This record gives sequence, C-alpha cells and structure tokens, in this order.
Amino acid sequence: MSRLLEMQTFVRIVEAGSISAAAEQLDQAKSGVSRRLSDLENRLGVRLINRTTRRSSLTDAGRRYYEGAVKLLSDVAELDASTADREAALDGTLRVAVPLSFGLAHLAPAIDDFLKSHPGLDVDIDFSDRQVDLVERGVDLAIRIAQLKDSNLQARRLCPIRLLLCASPAYLEAHGRPEHPDDLASHRLLRYNAGGGGSLRLRDDDGSEVTVQASSPITANNGDFLRDMAMAGHGITLIPSFIAWQAIASGDLVEIMPEYAPGPLDAWVVYPRNRYLSQRARRFIDYLAEKFGERPYWDQYL
Repeated sequence: MSRLLEMQTFVRIVEAGSISAAAEQLDQAKSGVSRRLSDLENRLGVRLINRTTRRSSLTDAGRRYYEGAVKLLSDVAELDASTADREAALDGTLRVAVPLSFGLAHLAPAIDDFLKSHPGLDVDIDFSDRQVDLVERGVDLAIRIAQLKDSNLQARRLCPIRLLLCASPAYLEAHGRPEHPDDLASHRLLRYNAGGGGSLRLRDDDGSEVTVQASSPITANNGDFLRDMAMAGHGITLIPSFIAWQAIASGDLVEIMPEYAPGPLDAWVVYPRNRYLSQRARRFIDYLAEKFGERPYWDQYL
C-alpha cells in the first residue's frame, strides 16, 4: 500500500508541476508530500526529480518511472473497478469542472442523487464556462459541451445537445414568425458574445451550413440570460435545449424553424489521457452516462 501511495504522490507532483501544488491538490501538508517523494527516491536509489528553489524537472529516470507509474496505476484502477462491488459506497474527494448553466440546472440534481448513495463521498465542483487545465487544477474530470479537439484528453460521450431557435409568443405576434433563415435579417437576435459578429450559423434547405446576419441588440456569455431576454420579448435566440426546455414546455417560448437549426453538439466527460481514473470517478461517469442517455430527460418535454 505504501508503495502505491508513493507512486500516486509522485505522479501527482509531476502533473501538478511542484510539490507545493501537489500538496494543495491533495489537501495534505507539503512536508508529508515531500517526504513520500524522498522515501520513493531512497527506495529506488535514484533521483526522480531535480529540485531547486525556483523549479523542478524530471530526470531521465523520473520520466521513465512516471510513464510506467501512470500505466500501472491505471491498470490497478481498472482492476479495482472491474472487481469491486458496484453497490459499495464510495469515499474520498471527487473534483469536477462543469459549465455554469448545465452544471446548475442538471448536474446539481444528479450529484444530489449520487451523494445519497455515497454519503461518504466529498465533491469539489468548479462552475465555469472557461475550459480549465485539468492537470494544473487537479481536476478529476470535466463536463464539456463542444466539438472536442484536445487530443491530450480522454473523452466519453454523455448525450446529444440540441440547439433551438426560439422566441416568445408576444415577440412573434409583434414582429412576425420567420419561416426561412433569410427572414432573420429583419429580426433581432439575442446571441452568445463568443465571436461571430451579428451572425448565426444555421442549416440551409439542403442541410449545408449557412451564416445569417441580423441585428444583435443584446449579447451575453450566459444562455440563461438569453433565454430570459427572449421570454421578455426582446428577440430570437439560439440556445441549447437543456436551457430552453422548461420555457418551451410552459409556452413562454416557442421553437421556430426546427428544420434549419444547427446539428446537435454533444456533452462529453473528459479527463487527462495519462492519469489513472479512480473508482469514484469511473462510477460517477457511468452514472452520468446512464442518467442522461441518448434522449436526455429535458428533450422528452419538447
């Protein structure tokens, strides 16, 4: 057990970039983390990390040991996950990064249910729409809604994310209901302000992508705000169904031009490629995949 603990500590030091950062991520005293590294080096009879007052760097032996340790720890975690009682309660701390709107609306109740089955488990949640560095922040896994491009991450798809064009009944009554992307030129768009100017990317009659230009009097970096502005009659917005579903179900928003909406994105759970996954992380990922599925519950109301 002590050898595995030394190995786990060494891997965390390498990934965190320093003993101090590793101690902070592990919520342990710096002296204890440093001592385990020294014990490991003494047992192996070789220096693994060159340490100075300013920086740390892996030795050649340390680099080889790190690569082997990551594989071994991953194999141990895989063996534990395949052998352990799937109903056994979990403990320890699970650190997760999630997008703000999705996390508050859908991950919070999911975590509530998960913790009822595992009351000994602690969770540390980072709510942010910015993509954090998982290794640097010591995060076990993250939920991302995107087209993934980062090859340094392992990923598992959780569910599709539909994008909906919608507006309030009052807005459509006052300004008319658009039937084609070209009609949006005379309408007010409420859009995300992450680039794109005053435009939306939709699908044309043949399914190809088309960029639509329109006035954008309100932009924001939060879909809940755009939904609320659309409900108040300020214009048409393109937002994920997991944000719009309740307003559409209640009649406060109306979906328009579904045949021209962009193709769906996906929600993914991602984690560092070279980091072994703890049993609590594996079980949580399995739980989310089963809970959301191919047709997540919010789409069943549309």
